[in-house]
Amino acid sequence: MLAEFTTLPLQFDAPLADELFLLGRIIFGATLAFMGLNHFMDLETMAGYAEFKGLPAPQFSVIASGVVLVLGGLGVAAGAFPVLSAGALAFFLLASAVTMHDFWSMDDPEEKQNEMTSFLKNVYGAGAALALLAVGGSAWPYAIGIGLF
Repeated sequence: MLAEFTTLPLQFDAPLADELFLLGRIIFGATLAFMGLNHFMDLETMAGYAEFKGLPAPQFSVIASGVVLVLGGLGVAAGAFPVLSAGALAFFLLASAVTMHDFWSMDDPEEKQNEMTSFLKNVYGAGAALALLAVGGSAWPYAIGIGLF
């Protein structure tokens, strides 16, 4: 006999749940927004790395990814356009994990470890973004509350 799964609507009625959800959003979103700012502050180096990895239009790619990280991170933190923000972050983090951090193709053990660490950071970040995307259509506590969906 297979177990049946039931789902409950998203509820924030546990003690401090609203505040913890807000804190999690701020930590996650602000960290990604800061990473996005780094794309602009270190554009030349990051564009050089993107070119080394074979990305087309490396400087444009770095600027575009910086915009996604800054706007997506701020959107998640503020609770503005949550579906768009979380979805864009999830897509970017998964895409960049595979294209930019291909540890499986590295021969040097140290380089392989660095790329694997970056790959895993992007993957778990994408997991968090997907979790936020899953609840993006629900009312978020302490959120600006504007969105497309």
